[in-house]
Amino acid sequence: MAVRMARITHAQLAAGLRDAITRFNRRLRQTRPMGDLTITQLSALTSLELAGALSPRELAEVERIQPPTLTKIVAKLEDRGLVQRAPHPTDGRQVILSATEAGRAVVVETGRARDEWLARRLATLTAEERDTLKRAADILGRLGREH
Repeated sequence: MAVRMARITHAQLAAGLRDAITRFNRRLRQTRPMGDLTITQLSALTSLELAGALSPRELAEVERIQPPTLTKIVAKLEDRGLVQRAPHPTDGRQVILSATEAGRAVVVETGRARDEWLARRLATLTAEERDTLKRAADILGRLGREH
C-alpha cells in the first residue's frame, strides 16, 4: 500500500523551510574555533575579508546594524589585531577598514572548522539524502540570487 503524502501549502513550506534554515544556520554559526569572538564580530570580520575593505558606513550597511553598534564591534576587533584602519583615499574625514593578516586567518580557520563540522554530519547520511541536499543547495542558491 502506497503512503500518500499530504499536500502542504506554499506558506507551510515557507515556514518549515525558514525554521529549518534558521536552526541549521544557528548551529553552523556556533561552530567556530575562537569561542570568545562573538557571532556579530565574526560576521563583520568576514564581511571585511570578502569585500577587501569598507568604510564604517558601508560595513554597517552590509551587516545591517546601526553605526554606534558597529563602532563597538570594530573597536573590539581592532583591540585583538584583527581589523585595521587606513585613511580613505579620497576623503580625509573618513577611514577604510580591512581585515589584518590575523583577521584573515580567523576567517579561514572558522570556515575550515564549519566545513569539518558539516562534513562529519553529511557522512552520517545516506547517498540518497546527500543527493537530496545537493539538489536543495542548488535550488536555495538559485533562490538566493533572485531579486
